[in-house]
Amino acid sequence: MTTYILFFIGFALLIKGADWLVTGASALAFRFGVSALVVGLTIVAFGTSAPELVVSLLASINGSTDLAVANIIGSNIANILLILGISAIIYPLAVQKSTVWKELPFAFLAVLVLLVIANDQLLDGMSASVISRIDGLVLLAFFGIFLYYIFGTAFNSPSEKASGDEPATTFIPSRAALQIVGGMAGLVVGGKWIVDGAVSFASSFGVSEALIGLTIVAIGTSLPELATSAVAAYKKNVDIAVGNIVGSNIFNVFWILGASAIVTPLPFATTANVDLLVAVGATLLLFLALFVGRRHTVERWQGVLFVILYVAYITYLIIRG
Repeated sequence: MTTYILFFIGFALLIKGADWLVTGASALAFRFGVSALVVGLTIVAFGTSAPELVVSLLASINGSTDLAVANIIGSNIANILLILGISAIIYPLAVQKSTVWKELPFAFLAVLVLLVIANDQLLDGMSASVISRIDGLVLLAFFGIFLYYIFGTAFNSPSEKASGDEPATTFIPSRAALQIVGGMAGLVVGGKWIVDGAVSFASSFGVSEALIGLTIVAIGTSLPELATSAVAAYKKNVDIAVGNIVGSNIFNVFWILGASAIVTPLPFATTANVDLLVAVGATLLLFLALFVGRRHTVERWQGVLFVILYVAYITYLIIRG
């Protein structure tokens, strides 16, 4: 009973945590002249990816490797089709040129690298496919390159102010720090309570671990991204809304899956290639959408299309079992 009560309380924590995080991150961006996009790609993306990190690391440690991998793949799909879709419906998302040609291709590279290293059977003729510790180190190396690029962009390029209105209140470092830390804490705790409750619901119906990972756990751990990006879109902080999703997808593969593989090598079922290809397709679809209609903008009708595609994918998963 307690788990189910915390499940509902978790939603309130998520929404409030997202509000604090977006407010604090926006104030930080304006105060130090760092673009909101960079803040979204780093501080916010790290904070909203924390539930994926906790779930995948714990799953890896406990030997639930299917859950660890499915959580990451499912979260990346949900981030683009569901969360960016909903955010675009709330407010059209104008994407910066650097995101179109640099950060988004980096996210595309992440899923392509995962597709290659996870397919030992298909590419090397091995008896089984495993994301090994060496593969984990490779993923972490890519993550290091990404961070080097982001911080180089932050300190060596002219900053672009966040879209939306500048915070009206006087910047107080301690308050901004508390908002960011408190927001992250609310997201992590709220996300964990929601996932625990959802898994309890699903387990009573005998649902497979892979299906739970791709649906309930993936959506549950992506709720911080949903709350953060939706709030950011509502406040017209589109750089944080977009940077949060793109950054989270890069963090998920290079940082979280890399760290999880180092803890315990992760077996990869060839049947999961369908889901991984959906993640590749979703990332490519986002890139192509930026050149259809209003250039470099995810419009409302495209957001609706993304959500419809996500519902279709979830329906397919349920039918597949």
